[in-house]
Amino acid sequence: MKTRSKFLVGSGIIIATLLALAYVGYTQSKTYYHTISEISALPAPSLHQRMRVSGNVRAGSIAHLDGRVDFVLEEQGKNLAVSYVGRDPLPDTFKDGAQALVEGRLNPQGSFVAEQVQAKCASKYEAAPNSAPAGTPPGQSMNQSGAPIDGGKS
Repeated sequence: MKTRSKFLVGSGIIIATLLALAYVGYTQSKTYYHTISEISALPAPSLHQRMRVSGNVRAGSIAHLDGRVDFVLEEQGKNLAVSYVGRDPLPDTFKDGAQALVEGRLNPQGSFVAEQVQAKCASKYEAAPNSAPAGTPPGQSMNQSGAPIDGGKS
């Protein structure tokens, strides 16, 4: 076999291997977002896919066990039992009532096995009622459109 033919065969094998690895990586990294309400209506093949689900952490449901953390997500009157088995520590904002987004798979028993958890506490980042926006000088109020109200002084 000539050197040129060997080079072409070797290049073809390398390119085919890279394409196969790219395809496998793409299919395994796909994650579908579903609500808790949608999960019960999913067809059987979809239940085995990697997915993301969000909801609010039910108060009093967080249980730290050996190698996992169990909790319940709630959304529109529906519940989903979740077991977090990931390696990363849970976020500081993960607590009762926090909004959480979990990523993982459903197990055959109907609970969710999460490998990643993201949490946010919406109330922590909202402005307090009747408070002035940042950058407003003391003693000056703003109207609904954001323009300063000078109290009739001009």
